[in-house]
Amino acid sequence: MKRLSGKWHVVYYLALFMYLLDAVWGQIRYSIPEELEHGAFVGNIAEDLGLDLDKLSARRFRIVSGTKKQYVEVNLENGVLFVNERIDREELCEQSLPCSFHLQVVIENPLELYRVEMEILDVNDNSPNFPWTEFNLDISESSAPGSRFPLESAVDLDVGSNSLRTYLLSVNEHFFLDIQTRSDGSKFAELVLQNPLDREQQSAHQMVLTAVDGGAPERSGTVQIDITVLDANDNAPVFDQSFYRVRLAENAPKGTVVIKLNASDFDEGSNADISYSFSGHAPIKVRQLFSVDSETGEIKVKGVIDYEKTRMHEIYVQAKDKGPSAVAVHCKVLVSVLDKNDNLPEVILTSVSTPVQEDAPPGTVIAVISVMDKDSGENGNVDCEIPHHVPFQLHSSFKNYYTLVTCDFLDREAVAEYNITLTARDMGSPPLFTRKTILVQVSDVNDNTPNFKQPSYTVYLTENNAPGASICALTALDPDSGQNAYLSYSVLEGDIHGMPVSTYVSVNSDNGNIYALRSFDHEQLKNFQITVQAQDAGFPPLSSNVTVNIFILDQNDNAPVIVSHVPQNGTAPSETVPRSVDAGYLVTKISAEDADAGQNSRLFYEMLQATDPSLFSIALYTGEIRTIRQLVEKDPTRHRLVILVKDNGQPPLSATVSIILSVVDSLPDSPPDLGDLSLSPHHSTNFTLYLIVSLGAVSFTFLVAIIVLVAVRRLKGRPSNKESKFPSISCCCCCSRSEISTTTEVFKKSNLNVRMSTGASEVNSNGALPQVYCYKMCLTPESSKSDFMFLKPCSPVMSVQQNNAKSTDYLTSGWSALDHNELSNKRAATPNELKYSNKDWTWTNNQRNSAYKYSSANMEGTLSRQPKFDSDGFSCSVAPQYWTWGNHMN
Repeated sequence: MKRLSGKWHVVYYLALFMYLLDAVWGQIRYSIPEELEHGAFVGNIAEDLGLDLDKLSARRFRIVSGTKKQYVEVNLENGVLFVNERIDREELCEQSLPCSFHLQVVIENPLELYRVEMEILDVNDNSPNFPWTEFNLDISESSAPGSRFPLESAVDLDVGSNSLRTYLLSVNEHFFLDIQTRSDGSKFAELVLQNPLDREQQSAHQMVLTAVDGGAPERSGTVQIDITVLDANDNAPVFDQSFYRVRLAENAPKGTVVIKLNASDFDEGSNADISYSFSGHAPIKVRQLFSVDSETGEIKVKGVIDYEKTRMHEIYVQAKDKGPSAVAVHCKVLVSVLDKNDNLPEVILTSVSTPVQEDAPPGTVIAVISVMDKDSGENGNVDCEIPHHVPFQLHSSFKNYYTLVTCDFLDREAVAEYNITLTARDMGSPPLFTRKTILVQVSDVNDNTPNFKQPSYTVYLTENNAPGASICALTALDPDSGQNAYLSYSVLEGDIHGMPVSTYVSVNSDNGNIYALRSFDHEQLKNFQITVQAQDAGFPPLSSNVTVNIFILDQNDNAPVIVSHVPQNGTAPSETVPRSVDAGYLVTKISAEDADAGQNSRLFYEMLQATDPSLFSIALYTGEIRTIRQLVEKDPTRHRLVILVKDNGQPPLSATVSIILSVVDSLPDSPPDLGDLSLSPHHSTNFTLYLIVSLGAVSFTFLVAIIVLVAVRRLKGRPSNKESKFPSISCCCCCSRSEISTTTEVFKKSNLNVRMSTGASEVNSNGALPQVYCYKMCLTPESSKSDFMFLKPCSPVMSVQQNNAKSTDYLTSGWSALDHNELSNKRAATPNELKYSNKDWTWTNNQRNSAYKYSSANMEGTLSRQPKFDSDGFSCSVAPQYWTWGNHMN
């Protein structure tokens, strides 16, 4: 009792588990007749499953069929399940009962699976049918009443109540029918002799056999039976057994002997020779699969034995001798087919949701898969698997049903599609397997912003471009696809010098080409910056920005402009040249400006025409006009020079100016007019006043300093040098009208630097000179401007020897310096001494104009020590060191 009770507990829990499983997964059943038209109502599956109609589409409600055809479908608007394709029960299930197939309902968000069983009911759409229209039967007149003669069977494809129900025989006085049932439920008829036959009275009999089914209305089929009465034969053959049972492996090769039948006859001669054949009511399928050797009685395989189609065959064989009036005897052979693992598993993709969005959460159903194996037992058990390296998993829902779901997030940009190999393997020995590839495409989601190839762009555009000229092309890439990767370009709003950026440039929204909307001028706008945005067409749209720096390159579109010696009222400017000047005399300096930049603003000076080309030359880089030789009496007193100023552009642009030079015997003795010098048209200075005040203040300061220094030295009791007019000096500067004054102003070393400005000399402290120098500025009576001259460097000494005062002066019309070491080597007896200028030397009117031209060209001179000649300026070499006036554009 305890063991029995335990078994009942197991049964109870098993039933409870099945109930819960049914509740979790859900299962419903529908029964419909075959041959329904398309659209026929099956049931309201949404209502039967308790689903919300409004959410069927959102939850991707779909029907997955386990068959190759989609027999039914669902209307998502009302939840009605309807017939999608004609169903033929005989085609679907043949003679099997019950006839059904299964559907799987898949609902997502959350995932729910329901199993639907569709039972197909038979309708009486087939009549019983005999294989032949006539059936011949030979019966010996000696046959005793009760003898049985099997008849041909009729075939009805319908099943159940619509199948073959009975046979009817036309009225006669010798025979009646006995209806028999086979093991599979089918019926066949045997003709039973009721009254003895008399060949002499009636040698032949004709009857009609009718097969009737059980449908409503019933259907029937007929066959005519022709019976021939044979003369008596003493003995009939006898089988060893009336019933035989054998086993046969499926797929047995053709010619395989199933069984050898044996029948014996006690007659002799031809009456003892036995012939074997199928009985008249042997099914047609049996005749197609097997053959009977008429001589040996061997039953052999003729066709393909398939366990999955028919697991058991009934073979009816008759034997009769070859004598006259032979009587046939019958036996039954039951052949059981043994299953063999000869069927590969079948994989049916009943539903594939592809493409799947890349942002689909893990657990999203991708496909519903059904597998089947026609084999039985372990040979029919199937297991499925997929590779482990893909972000998908197989879940088993029902028997032989699997769902393919995502197990991780997908990224279309990394993998756009997956070829998943599904392997279905049975449990047979050896196992058979089937592989099927499932293509899963990943649809794009707008999850990537456009990316420019560079973090920023720098482009160069030559000025004077044509409006509409292409500046550059920007390219951005979006890893997404479709509309999510379609990019449009735009320029973000901004201002450039107070004007909207949209008035400067535009961008092609399709290809990112940037175009200029105006002609740019380097002199007005040298560079500007814009921001370009690339935006995709996704929803919501994503965008990214990039900065474009646009530099306007200079073009040689500005000719040089001569800022000095500008003609006044159509009259060429004039300069005077003393006849007594030597070669190298600075007559004047041509100053010019060029609004361009770089090499386009680098200027060169040439002399196109001259009254006497052998007398004057112009410096290529500085524009200084100097005498080539000393003037003589026969030289003309009036010279016309045409000066060409050209830039270094390609092609070069130029300007010309004419200058009239007048040769005079001497310059007028007039006080210097320092007020006419100016730095530029924008700067005007009363140079005379500044010069007098500056020199007076400096002279007074240094005189006081010298007096104090002399007094201190006298107090210390140091002897003074009577030959010296002045104490030890660091620098000196003097002003004179007609000749150099012997009285010099003594300056202390104060790291002085000299700058020419507005026709005046300005002394600025710079701290750039490495040693002390003497500067002497002399104003001649003939000069109307300021003249400036630099002399050799000085070193502190106690006195200056009188006998060296007449030594040769180191004089230059520019700036000069003499190395202290060289001076010491040449004059060992006098460490340093002050050199006075040649009293015949004066700063000419041209030299005064030179200072003006330097300033008007915005040139700034910087004292520097250089070991070589500078192409941008000029230098005067007095010793191993040089003082250079460098030209630099402000």
